[in-house]
Amino acid sequence: MRGLRRWWDDTAGGLPATFWYLWSGLLINRAGAFALLFLSLYLTAARGASPSLAGLVVGAYGIGGAAGTLLGGVLADRWGRRATLLAAHLTAAGLMAALAFSRHLAVIAVLAALVGVAHSMPSPAFVAAIVDVVPEARRSRAFNLQFWAFNLGMAVASLLAGVLAEASFLALFLVDAGATLAAAVVIALKVPETLTRRPAVTPRAVVGRRPGLHTALTDRTFLTFVGLTFLLAVLTMQTSTIMPLAMRADGLRPSAYGLVVALGGALIVAGQLFVPRLIEPYRRSTVLAVSTGLMALGFGALTVADGLPLYLGAAVVWTVGQMLAAPPNAQINADLAPPELRARYQSVFYLTFPAASFVAPALGGLSLEHLGERHWLVVGGLGLVAAAGHLLAGPPRERRVAALRAATRRPVRAAR
Repeated sequence: MRGLRRWWDDTAGGLPATFWYLWSGLLINRAGAFALLFLSLYLTAARGASPSLAGLVVGAYGIGGAAGTLLGGVLADRWGRRATLLAAHLTAAGLMAALAFSRHLAVIAVLAALVGVAHSMPSPAFVAAIVDVVPEARRSRAFNLQFWAFNLGMAVASLLAGVLAEASFLALFLVDAGATLAAAVVIALKVPETLTRRPAVTPRAVVGRRPGLHTALTDRTFLTFVGLTFLLAVLTMQTSTIMPLAMRADGLRPSAYGLVVALGGALIVAGQLFVPRLIEPYRRSTVLAVSTGLMALGFGALTVADGLPLYLGAAVVWTVGQMLAAPPNAQINADLAPPELRARYQSVFYLTFPAASFVAPALGGLSLEHLGERHWLVVGGLGLVAAAGHLLAGPPRERRVAALRAATRRPVRAAR
């Protein structure tokens, strides 16, 4: 019993109540996030779209997400974390309900883009709020638990969505809207505003004369990290955009796809809390290189997958890679951001995911249609490029983090 208590204290001890309410809102939201998992199948099976057209419509969600991520970062730094989260969740719930009753592909594409805006706005605010309330020494635990909650919700969503997709696509969209609304209620009742209005502490030499969004967009060290994360995101997006189409081509049912996604979520739920201790002795760049290499191997193995057992085996490999990558990826992102630009840096970082959600289906649909199973060799090659990039970019990134910390501490000490 003492060992279990000590393990829990090491894993989740000392985190403030506000973090746990943010965590709960994220969990509720993701547990009901059915629709986007099956949007490509919905378009091809219920609306008669070709794989290429379905990829472009799903890609519209990514285009909207790119705008929503930047908008969410700016609003979270200016307007506040809580206000941004509430506005985004309430808007997303209404748009998802409208999408449930839409029939024309053009309307669906427009609504998908708008949903992308609303879905992406909360990400910078969520992470900025976590960094606001969690002490630096405990942030790695907090980010690990955030990733755990995200995937616990995804596992629940995938199991239920596979069954609902075979019964009613309408139910997918309505349950998604309801879960988003429930998350908004939790935030409204329990999450206070975490943005503190205080003078900037980072020297102008670091952030520029007029610090703002352009600072993050011109930070070369940070943008190199963002580019590598984009390649990782393109790999990850294969599971929700291209893989369901490949499984359908192999004669597998939607419930089989739901099982593959649920397996990944179950592995993360069972093992993610043990990851921080496992990777602690190693440099973050090394961990990210190994994790991205595992993802490349897993997706590359789909070249020879033609049945459910092979898909399940490949999912185990790429899921282990995702588990190892999550804590160092989030921690590096937080370390590279000046305090007064925290949400803006988060928005640029999270821009990789809506960008990947456009590139992955738009180009992936064409690739799958013309290359067939060789598409997965291309995906695996991208993963290997990202792994090599992390090894090369690691040392200069670590020097930049050390310099930023030193520059930030000097004015704080002088003020004291």
